[in-house]
Amino acid sequence: DNSYTLSFLLVFFVMILFHPALSIYINTLSCTESLTISSNRTLVSPGNVFELGFFTPGSSSRWYLGIWYKKLPDRTYVWVANRDNPLSNSIGTLKISNMNLVLLDRSNKSVWSTNLTRGNERSPAVAELLANGNFVIRYFNNNNASEFLWQSFDFPTDTLLPEMKLGFDLKQGLNRFLTSWRNSDDPSSGEFSYQLDTQRGLPEFFLLKDGLRAHRSGPWNGVRFSGIPEDQKLSYLVYNFTENSEEVAYTFLMTNNSIYSRLKISSEGFLERLTTTATSWEWSLFWTSPAEPQCDVYVTCGPYAYCDVNTSPVCNCIQGFMPWDKQQWELRDPSGGCIRRTRLSCSGDGFTRMKNMKLPETTMAIVNRSIGVTECKKRCLSDCNCTAFANADIRSGGTGCVIWTGQLDDMRNYVADGQDLYVRLAAADLV
Repeated sequence: DNSYTLSFLLVFFVMILFHPALSIYINTLSCTESLTISSNRTLVSPGNVFELGFFTPGSSSRWYLGIWYKKLPDRTYVWVANRDNPLSNSIGTLKISNMNLVLLDRSNKSVWSTNLTRGNERSPAVAELLANGNFVIRYFNNNNASEFLWQSFDFPTDTLLPEMKLGFDLKQGLNRFLTSWRNSDDPSSGEFSYQLDTQRGLPEFFLLKDGLRAHRSGPWNGVRFSGIPEDQKLSYLVYNFTENSEEVAYTFLMTNNSIYSRLKISSEGFLERLTTTATSWEWSLFWTSPAEPQCDVYVTCGPYAYCDVNTSPVCNCIQGFMPWDKQQWELRDPSGGCIRRTRLSCSGDGFTRMKNMKLPETTMAIVNRSIGVTECKKRCLSDCNCTAFANADIRSGGTGCVIWTGQLDDMRNYVADGQDLYVRLAAADLV
């Protein structure tokens, strides 16, 4: 009797092994297996949310290896391995070779690989699609996330998923940024990217078009990026921005499992927050940035000017400043910006308080998190080059100090969001 049960179980197990449709899901690829286009086999993440396999987007005849949401009726791709090296026909193989994932074309030539130089084969490697959509290579006997040999989360395409990080891993020297698809049928690298700038001062994200700045997020103010005001209003999302010696990165987490949310840089050049529920399966657009074409374009108003959607024209000089070229300004070309009416004397200067502001570009600002606004004002006054100051963090009434020592660029105001900015003026202009 027992042998009968045993052989039945064995047959059942073999059936499951060789017939993925019967099993719940298979989310790993061992070093003896491969995925091919012709076999139609995919990896499915635990929880059934993500699927990895080969696809051809839209009307394209090119083949890609990618990850998408399994349950969504409309294919939504979140990661593409070989975005700039497609397979030209339906012959392709993904396998593990010398601890690396490689994607081979019809003539067994590699079109994409994980390119690790680590050749330590003390244990066989396995590739695994995790529940959060991260595709990783790890040692067969080691599940520790900090010891993955490689992970797709370090090489984003156009989408940021929960638990992914956008920004710098300083230990590994990695810069993780988003790059748009060329168009909806073509996942190759498009003209827009969204990346962190950490030269010095406060880190900010920039939307780049062909490498040139088109929009900036504003600095992180403890709650959100000041240039993306809508981002704090969703109760089931937790945002986090970490800045320390190991990383400078933004990430978000979901507190409700039945809601899916992602950030995407679109091929039209917008950063979008898209959200759907397990019942509707329709993506709804929560916010898009830049949101206001007039005031969100990078340096639309020139130096020492700020943008206000409720004035006509939208560009205004800061109090105590006047257009650098009056005629140009009247012809609605504000790019020259504004200049001071009265030169600073260094000793008798004061400040005008501007409310609800997107702070000027902070990549060249000086930041001190240990002092408050009173001490900040003193430091600004004692430095003849200081042009403005503000709090670094808006929480608990405002903490920290940011000091600008050069020209003030890319400012705008908001109706309700934003923060106080104190701009230095000569005594004569304070009236």
